[in-house]
Amino acid sequence: MLVRLRRDGLNTALPLAQFGLAALALRTGAGWPALLALALLLAAGLYGWLRSLQHARLILDTPTARIASAAQGYGELRGRGQPLQGTPLLSPLDGLPVLWYRLLTERRERDGKWRHERVHESDASFLVVDDSGECAVDPDGAEMLVQRRDVVVQGELRHTQWSLLRHDPVYVLGEFHTLGSVTPEFDAAAQVRDLLAAWKRDRPALLARFDLDGDGQIDVREWELARAQARREVRQQRDAALSAAEVHLMRRPADGRLYLISDLDPALIARRYRWWSAFHVVVVLGAAAALAWFGQQD
Repeated sequence: MLVRLRRDGLNTALPLAQFGLAALALRTGAGWPALLALALLLAAGLYGWLRSLQHARLILDTPTARIASAAQGYGELRGRGQPLQGTPLLSPLDGLPVLWYRLLTERRERDGKWRHERVHESDASFLVVDDSGECAVDPDGAEMLVQRRDVVVQGELRHTQWSLLRHDPVYVLGEFHTLGSVTPEFDAAAQVRDLLAAWKRDRPALLARFDLDGDGQIDVREWELARAQARREVRQQRDAALSAAEVHLMRRPADGRLYLISDLDPALIARRYRWWSAFHVVVVLGAAAALAWFGQQD
C-alpha cells in the first residue's frame, strides 16, 4: 500500500535536509563548517522529533465526536464520504465522480527516468456523514493522507492519481464550526452596544432616523428610542439565527494546528508519526555524539 502525504512536505524535505547536512559534515572533516552542519542537523532533528510527536499526540488524544453533538473548536470526526448536492466533481484521469483527487503528471526522459511535470489538486468541499448528521469538509490547507492510487501511462506521460470516493471511510482532524447557530457565548448587550456605535458613526443617518423634533440633536428621549430599536434588531437577528438550519463545517484551524483528512484508521496514522519521531531521535543522538567527538578533537 502506497500512501502519500499532501502538503506535509516536511515529512520528506526534513530527512533529505538532514542527510545532506550529515554528508556535508563528513565531507568537510574537522573544522567550523562541520561543526555548523552538525549543529544544524541537531536543531533539525529536535524540531522534527517535537513536531512528529505533537502530531501523534493530537491524533491519539483528541476524542472522536458525533457530528450532531460535537463541540465547537478543535476536534475529530469519523464517518463516510459523500458528495455535496449539485454538479459532481469528476476525475480528470477517467471522468468518474470523486470526492477529492490529486493528479501527478510525469514525463519520460531519454534516459528512461520520469521527470515531474505538474500536479493538480481539487479544492471542492465534500461531506463526512455519521449516524447523527453530516458535516461539510473544506480540504483547503489540509494534509491529505490517502491510500487509493491509480496509475495510467499515456505515451511519454505517466499520470498518478490519489483519490477519495463516495462511501470511503473519512477521518478528519481540524476545527469544527457550526454556521447558522447562536452559541452560548452570544452576548446580546454587547451586540446592542456595537450596533449603537455603528449608528453613531453615521450621524446623518442617525439623525434622519431618530431626530424626531428636527433640532439636529439626539436628546435623551430620542436616544432611548434608538436603544430600544437596537435591542429589537439584535433580538430579531438572534431569533433568525436560532431558526436557521445549522450547517456544520470542518476547516483548517486558525492557530496552525494539524489539519488532517484521511481514509486510514487514526491509530495507523499516529503510528506513522511515531516512527518519524523515532527517526528524528536517532538523528539527534547521532548529531550530539558527532559534536561531542569533534569537541574532543580540538
